[in-house]
Amino acid sequence: MLTSRHIAIDLGASSGRVALGTLEGGRLQVDILHRFPNGGVPVRGQLYWDVLGLWTEILHGLSLAASSGPVASIGVNSWAVDYGLLDAQGELLGGVHHYRSPRLASVMERVRADLTDQTIYSATGIQFLPFNTLYQLAAERPDQLSRAHTLLMVPDLLHFWLCGVAVTERTNASSTQFLNPLTGRWARELLDALQLPTSFLPTIVEPGSGLGLLTPELERLTGLSDVQVIAPATHDTASAVAAVPAEGQDWAYISSGTWSLVGIETPQPVLTARSLAENLTNEAGVGGTTRLLKNVMGLWIVQQCNGAWQLDFGELYALAAQIPAGPVIDPDDARFLPVGPDMPERVQAYCRATGQQIPQTPAEITRCILDSLALRCAEVLDTLEEVGGQPVRVVHVVGGGSQIGLLNQLIADASGKPVVAGPVEATLMGNLLVQARTVLSAAQRRQIVRDSSALQTFEPQDAVSAGQREVFVQLSRHLVPT
Repeated sequence: MLTSRHIAIDLGASSGRVALGTLEGGRLQVDILHRFPNGGVPVRGQLYWDVLGLWTEILHGLSLAASSGPVASIGVNSWAVDYGLLDAQGELLGGVHHYRSPRLASVMERVRADLTDQTIYSATGIQFLPFNTLYQLAAERPDQLSRAHTLLMVPDLLHFWLCGVAVTERTNASSTQFLNPLTGRWARELLDALQLPTSFLPTIVEPGSGLGLLTPELERLTGLSDVQVIAPATHDTASAVAAVPAEGQDWAYISSGTWSLVGIETPQPVLTARSLAENLTNEAGVGGTTRLLKNVMGLWIVQQCNGAWQLDFGELYALAAQIPAGPVIDPDDARFLPVGPDMPERVQAYCRATGQQIPQTPAEITRCILDSLALRCAEVLDTLEEVGGQPVRVVHVVGGGSQIGLLNQLIADASGKPVVAGPVEATLMGNLLVQARTVLSAAQRRQIVRDSSALQTFEPQDAVSAGQREVFVQLSRHLVPT
């Protein structure tokens, strides 16, 4: 395998990175060149992403990459569902709204009142979440939509700024809830039924598609030259799943970060009455695969709590490990979705309302959250085995959460399955390996990740108590008033 060097730009909800990947001798080395913060910006009661600030940080990262030598390609991945609208001249209309913006309050309920869940799900196969792009479009002002010439998801917008080509990569397009998973085309009839325009929907391209060369302007600004812009799997979860270091077929993954994406890889979408009832999502993966998964609340709740505490996360998790199992919450309850420094009080209020012991200290609250996340992941894994029709022998946890030994052990205990943790940089690795066109197969790609990563296995140890599991089931099924 020839040596190749590529740049991956990975944008998450709380931070971004520009990384250089060197593929040589069947191993991938990832060097983080530049890290920078990200987050929502409140403006006049709404929440936006600072895309121009992100662009400035990206250019700085590209300049650092140029100083290290020639590279073959650049690719961007990010979170899903958010987008920019461009006018006929390619100029951004307004800002890029944040998926946690208050503008989306009750929009999903309004759309679901206009169209049946079966109609929406059979056309898209996507989990009903209040921030899906479908509901964001329904929240737009009609005059703004009438001015829009092109809709681009966040990574597609950045690719457009990098090379001037406006297309949408399939894995992120599939998260919108208006892409048909069977035909692979936009579900225009669904948007028509909601009286939403479709003329601005761009051409869909596959992961690994070459989009064009970096523009001359950016060559001057960054010092890079003769660099291809390649669309990786632009949905960060799709990139992470592409780098799961699994063998065989009987495995599941948890992409663990702000969100926990719990899923399996299937050859075809699963659009059954059961998958609809369980609110499972069918998102496009690399190589024509489907990621059958469920979006579960992840470390967001802990992150928001620690915004109030300002403690070292490593110390916080170490203290939580010394706390015995106790109260649990339903982490997917809507009260935990909004931004706010009062998250610890929300956790305590939930425990109080459900008649449980109230956690007091940061360590107790963190243990409550991590226990709840593990139980929720285990519950979803059981559902995926049933709905997907394939056994799960091992669970791969990738992403930032794979560094939290306590959480990995709790998932192993709750699910009764071994957990293989790592790599932390799965998203970057998947992005880079899709760009590297010498990597031809999924098996080859996953072998490279195994050979390039330090993985840790957590075997099930202490079974979750029947009492704690029963309380959690009641909470997640809303059998206990809150």
